[in-house]
Amino acid sequence: MSTKPSSASHGGQLATITIAAIGVVYGDIGTSPLYAMRECFSGSYAVSPTRDNVLGILSLIFWSLIIVISIKYIIFVMRADNRGEGGILALMALVLHHFGGTDRQRHRLIMMGLFGATLFYGDGVITPAISVLSAVEGLHLATPVLTPYVIPITVLILVGLFALQSHGTARVGAFFGPVMLLWFAILALLGLINMMKAPQVLAAFDPEYAMRFFRD
Repeated sequence: MSTKPSSASHGGQLATITIAAIGVVYGDIGTSPLYAMRECFSGSYAVSPTRDNVLGILSLIFWSLIIVISIKYIIFVMRADNRGEGGILALMALVLHHFGGTDRQRHRLIMMGLFGATLFYGDGVITPAISVLSAVEGLHLATPVLTPYVIPITVLILVGLFALQSHGTARVGAFFGPVMLLWFAILALLGLINMMKAPQVLAAFDPEYAMRFFRD
């Protein structure tokens, strides 16, 4: 009897891994543009919501995602691995293995790798807090009565998330994958509805608006 997995089994495993990856990786990518867009037009340094500014910021967000995710990550970063392992420390070890410099130069490479790791950990601490807080802040738009509960609800969600994370990334991804699929489906539906109301927003695909925003 053949022990090779069937194509259906392989397809099921691939679907499971894909959903887990969506839950772990793309959740942040799918939420960050929302509060980034909001912060551009609110606060002490807000820009005025004119047509050119809106299109310019939309163009910046769109092309940033294309360049960082589709080009930088997929074409370059995912091809750089250390025996299947990624991350800045794994890549630093790979560079040190093939680097024939002096001890001082190797120490500099190690310090650069550690510095990059600290930036990653800093991002790992602040990004969930900003993402969850930005999502929960929507409650006071529904009713101002809930405004005093925004911070406590955010803290409870974050404590629950990090408690769940201690059981492993695979479980977190399996749990949040379907949630993120639903989230992206809702975003796509709402985006489609609003684009039909204001199709001129599609002009943001033109990178000239992003460059013009920087220039002006």
